Amino acid sequence: MALALAGAAVLSASACRRDDARAESPSLALDDPKRQELVVLEVEGGGVTNADFLKYVRATVGEAWAELSPEGASRLFDDFVERRLILWKARSRGVALTEDELSGFRNRLRAAMGDDGIREAQTAPDPEALEEALLVEKFLGLEVQGVPVTDQEVAEEYGRRKADYLQPERVEVSQILLSAEGRATEIRNRLKDAGPEAFRLAAQSESVGPEAARGGAMGTFSPGQLPPELEKVIFALKEGEVSPVAVSSYGYHIFRLDKRTDFRLLTAAEAAPLVRTRLLEKRGKAAVAAYLDELKSSLDWSLRVENLPFSYQRNNP
Repeated sequence: MALALAGAAVLSASACRRDDARAESPSLALDDPKRQELVVLEVEGGGVTNADFLKYVRATVGEAWAELSPEGASRLFDDFVERRLILWKARSRGVALTEDELSGFRNRLRAAMGDDGIREAQTAPDPEALEEALLVEKFLGLEVQGVPVTDQEVAEEYGRRKADYLQPERVEVSQILLSAEGRATEIRNRLKDAGPEAFRLAAQSESVGPEAARGGAMGTFSPGQLPPELEKVIFALKEGEVSPVAVSSYGYHIFRLDKRTDFRLLTAAEAAPLVRTRLLEKRGKAAVAAYLDELKSSLDWSLRVENLPFSYQRNNP
């Protein structure tokens, strides 16, 4: 859960960067040793420092923090403030992580980064910062209970937003990939009128593609998911048809279109799980936002942005 949270924050922060300004603007001095102990947030008489903020930033965007613009750093600071308020509330209520939760978290972290990555002090996220993120998620889960979504609400949402549930044309395709054009032409001429079993056997014995062991089965694709020069060949095929030899930087391809699913609207029953998930996510975000508003008005807290090592830019949506 904490890893997913960190991943989402990385995307948010990356969106705030200004690539065209990187070469012109100096790196943000978030690690300035003279500022680490300066208080940037006060909550109920307790101080939160630049050092705490730096831990959060590194846990969120890693060493890419030096590439952040002041806008990106400001939005990260906004997120950090909200999380510290929630963290203060969680600890004041006595909410803590169990050993099983910590163990599960550490196992997920090792799976995501590898043991070598965990040991790399310069690149590994601070475990304490990530565990705090996990505690925030746990507390929000306890405080902000999702409102159930009824079948009627799902049906009404589907009726309002049917265009969101249009399924594009899809094709299931197999290939034989070869490094020599002459051999590719020979095999294609032999298979052009053969059945699917002959194609699969030829793929297993002749293809140098990574899917050869699967009889050449590449998977299911929609428009835009394949290289344009190959997509043009594949989508022009009829179901069961074998293509002429197609050339790419990978080699010489022989494609077979195994199945085509036409563009269509998902039925209400097919779309229901996706509709329900979207409604639950929307309500969850609204509930968290409402809880944060309530928390901000009930706690005694203040910002000390003059102590930040960059020019804080307020968020004015």
